[in-house]
Amino acid sequence: MVKRACKTIRQHQDEIIDAFTTFSGDRVAMLDYLIDLGDTLAPMDALYKTDRYLVQGCMSKVWVADTLITKRLFFQADSNTAITKGLISLLLKVLSGQSVQDIIEADLYFIATIGLNTLIGFQRSSGLAHMIKTLKIRALANNQIISHA
Repeated sequence: MVKRACKTIRQHQDEIIDAFTTFSGDRVAMLDYLIDLGDTLAPMDALYKTDRYLVQGCMSKVWVADTLITKRLFFQADSNTAITKGLISLLLKVLSGQSVQDIIEADLYFIATIGLNTLIGFQRSSGLAHMIKTLKIRALANNQIISHA
């Protein structure tokens, strides 16, 4: 969780787009890949699997914790479902370790480019939007901490 980001948000998004492009629209392969991405998430400490860290608005349970280190925000997360775990894994790949300001300003264009909302359906898309909102709110809250330090 405490690795310093060496790639930009744009670079991470472009890598995701390249990876999903290789599936040529094969929905089954894309969903399998998404599930595999979820399996790569580092285990989350049970201490964080409480209502305090729960993302509101998701049908599945998704927990997100954050740590601010030298103006960079590092996330850890988990979910109780495979596809949702893959979705939060994508978001963490792009945003974790980035500066608070970059997270706040991030345009997550990879979602539309790879057709993620179409792939996962309406309910999961709504949950994905809530995950993004949670990550950005955490960045805003940490920005307040930085501003007042």
